[in-house]
Amino acid sequence: MELLGDSAAALIARLLRARGVERVFALCGGHIMPIWMCLDAEGIAIVGVRDERAAVHMAQAHAEVTGGFGVALVTAGPGVTNAMTGIVNAHVSRAPVLVLSGTPPRPQENRGALQDLDHTQLLRSVTRYARTVREPALVLQELDEAISRALGEGGEPGPAYLDFPTDTLRAEVPRPLQLGERLRRKPAPVLLPSPELVAEAVELLWSARRPLVVAGRGARGAGPQLMRLLDALGALYLDTGESRGLVPAQHESFVGAVRGAAMAEADVVVTVGRRLDFQLAFGSPAVFGEAAFVRIADTPSELRDNRRGAVEILASPAHTLTALVAAAGDRIPATDRAWTSALRRRHEERAARLRAEMAGAPAGRDGRMHPYRVLSALQEKLDGAGIAVIDGGDFLSFARVGLSAPVMLDPGSLGCIGVGVPYGIAAALACPDRNVLVATGDGAFGFNAIELDTAARYRAPVVIVVANNGAWQIEAHDQQVTYGKVAGTRLQFSDHAAMARAFGMYGERVERPEDLAGALARAFAQRPALLDVIVTPEAVSSDAKSGLAGVPDLQPLAAWDEAERRWRA
Repeated sequence: MELLGDSAAALIARLLRARGVERVFALCGGHIMPIWMCLDAEGIAIVGVRDERAAVHMAQAHAEVTGGFGVALVTAGPGVTNAMTGIVNAHVSRAPVLVLSGTPPRPQENRGALQDLDHTQLLRSVTRYARTVREPALVLQELDEAISRALGEGGEPGPAYLDFPTDTLRAEVPRPLQLGERLRRKPAPVLLPSPELVAEAVELLWSARRPLVVAGRGARGAGPQLMRLLDALGALYLDTGESRGLVPAQHESFVGAVRGAAMAEADVVVTVGRRLDFQLAFGSPAVFGEAAFVRIADTPSELRDNRRGAVEILASPAHTLTALVAAAGDRIPATDRAWTSALRRRHEERAARLRAEMAGAPAGRDGRMHPYRVLSALQEKLDGAGIAVIDGGDFLSFARVGLSAPVMLDPGSLGCIGVGVPYGIAAALACPDRNVLVATGDGAFGFNAIELDTAARYRAPVVIVVANNGAWQIEAHDQQVTYGKVAGTRLQFSDHAAMARAFGMYGERVERPEDLAGALARAFAQRPALLDVIVTPEAVSSDAKSGLAGVPDLQPLAAWDEAERRWRA
């Protein structure tokens, strides 16, 4: 069937190509086949996945590592419902993802057609835009708008969704309505900061004794400007899962290993494109004391949540940080250098102890190796341009502090475990010249383990390391401590390497620390590859110790929850 030329499906493919889309993550189906075939004809690569959730996860990871937007194509009905976990994760992560789907032909609507669902009713609360496009002449207009919404042009970035009746996709769009203005790439809008607010922020910051800067998603793309502010102000700095790699751990402002002390002792806290969510104790005075806040963001959701700022600047972070440094000029900051030096020294000492602890972490009573031994070996394989994806519950807690790379992806504030394999595949396809490593727990690995087939088929140059402790360990630990027994949270020590080999990947099981280096060398030489590393379930992670799995009432961590109760009283 001829679908090129002036069909609506052909125009969708043409617009995506014009906007720089080179790869779409998809799972086939009849309702979307016109788009599928036109993407192929337009020269856009299709990465065919095994589950629609993984397609959206991959689109999100593609957006994260390229700085653009990712595209997922899923079929109607269960294709969309399967994709919803990925869509919700992109929604919470504020990731620019475009999701396209189909619906039954218009003459079959509301008549019990195959896979007939009103998808938009399901998706409106978790997308920036959700529309069914029935008129072929409006396809370019709607697609243009959906991409703009996904990129956060005029609002918060996040997933945007469009679907099309199949007969609409096959219909011809008149040439006069194919306006070239819809096809052209648009420069990202820039919001300039108010000079008056910049002056207020400079006065507060340069008068502060103990300034602390915390960066989030909105600071991406502003790394150099962020470091210039830190250098000029002498402030301390904390990254979060959203901003790992923006400021290297070697920078004298970086104090990630003494995060709690920095948060408790700061007198002014600057958030740059970062929500004050559960990972930052909701900005509570119980944790941050009497600190004043300066909030900088280009989207309102990162500007006013939980704590209002003494100064709030709604503007592009890179331009705002540049304006702050320029406005301060030669002014000498009041920053207490003894305080910053002491915390930096404590950070370095704790980081050094952690490295030593990781390299020599003893095996459990069961003789199986400690997760830190795995992470110590992995860290040696991540060069200055590597990409690390960390995933899991208990293992994520170890990896969050034990692994570092210029670019890091994790389950995010939704806690969407299972993203590791699809994230790693997409990152490896987008950046084939970089070392891409997935470090995942065995429980999280199982969610999208079938995507090993996708990695093998597309020869994605990724190394996946599964820390296999045979349990949902953070929950098993909480059950044992809180309830005195473990129920339903044990897994098998399954042979994940055999599964990888079944799909045509290199796979190897590792049970001794002394075998890790050789196994990693072989894995990186034969990508895609998977190492199934047996670790002890007896190791207790920091998240397990903190009570995170127990879900305290007021704060996510037990210590913060107790502090919140004392403060409220």
